Amino acid sequence: MSTSFAHEIIWLIAALAIFAIITRPWGLPEAVWAVAGAAVLVLGSLVSWTQARAAVLEGMDVYLFLAGMMLLAELARTEGLFDWVAALAVRWARGVPSRLFGLVYLVGVVVTAVLSNDATAVVLTPAVYAAATKARTNPLPYLLVCAFIANAASFLLPISNPANLVVFASHLPPLPVWLTNFLGPSLVAIVATFLVLRATQRRALSEAFASTVPLPPLRRGARLAALGILLTAVVLLGASTAGLELGLPTFVAGGVTTALVLVLDRHSPWPIVKGVSWGVIPLVAGLFVLVAGLGRTGLLAALGGALQQLTLHSGNAAALAAGAGTAAASNVMNNLPVALIAGSIGMGARVSSQLKDAMLVGVDLGPNLSVTGSLATILWLIALRREKVRLNGLTFLRLGMLVMPPALLLSLAVIVLQRSL
Repeated sequence: MSTSFAHEIIWLIAALAIFAIITRPWGLPEAVWAVAGAAVLVLGSLVSWTQARAAVLEGMDVYLFLAGMMLLAELARTEGLFDWVAALAVRWARGVPSRLFGLVYLVGVVVTAVLSNDATAVVLTPAVYAAATKARTNPLPYLLVCAFIANAASFLLPISNPANLVVFASHLPPLPVWLTNFLGPSLVAIVATFLVLRATQRRALSEAFASTVPLPPLRRGARLAALGILLTAVVLLGASTAGLELGLPTFVAGGVTTALVLVLDRHSPWPIVKGVSWGVIPLVAGLFVLVAGLGRTGLLAALGGALQQLTLHSGNAAALAAGAGTAAASNVMNNLPVALIAGSIGMGARVSSQLKDAMLVGVDLGPNLSVTGSLATILWLIALRREKVRLNGLTFLRLGMLVMPPALLLSLAVIVLQRSL
């Protein structure tokens, strides 16, 4: 098989796998198509077993992070923490949809900032669905908040998105420097996303809902779950400050909290274990192998070369192009591999800080266009499906085309202005 023909086959398999992940033919889970695409590449000798194994192992920190977060989320759900938070939110909203929308958005900003955008998808989405159910109102406008704010607020702090740590690698700026560089662009992205998303949902938010809902008792298990989530946030902040990987601390925090509640309440672990969406892990592993296959075609090298050319220039146009380019690439191949490319380029001595900042904004905010742009959005879709809420990729794309571009352009403009002052 010629090299060019092999590359074309890899392109075709990856494209079909990504299309199937978005559309889910025959209702099969996303993980099935990701793993199937990866298996075809390996069995067809388009990606070697050694390369596939290395690609899968590369995501180990991500798997541990997701496992810990999913354990905490399932524990909180089964112990009734989400029901309690939902009833409280509905009471505070007092029957006004716009108030509930704003409240969910604010909570989403906080959760994303201190627990990461993946946690927003895993932890906040079921709580928001519970709130809308208690209010007996359409849950979709509030659930959309969980998806879009997960990316819009993902560069507020270094730990708000694991991709941030990838882009800056071992050269993560101290927190004061980070806030100086990214607080302004992040706030602009958060506000712009809110305004556009709120405008697109104005019809759905026009009807009042029930505000008198009973507040369920907060059981000991629910209080411990809430404490575990708060402690996990503290652990993540500490780990990122120390330059440590986030996966193992998150997994340990989730596992210890779950074990403590189960022992104190003398409950079987199987309901929680069965309730976790473990299919997310093979989905991510399959994506890593697909990206490894695309790497053989020269796609990643070509993208890296294009970004490298931009590093030869330090003007404002180069920063805008770098941000827009990484945003577009993130929607094509997921933002984690794009973050790896941006991080390797950013190690170069000739790369300006303005250009690196612009690339990070593109990596973080760009995925608000498509459902496969970031892992957080994929996790959000899986959480929706668990609650029997259906939303296809084309619907999300149409909405993302309205929400993402203004936020991206305004955030990049702030980065350019900050460097010009």
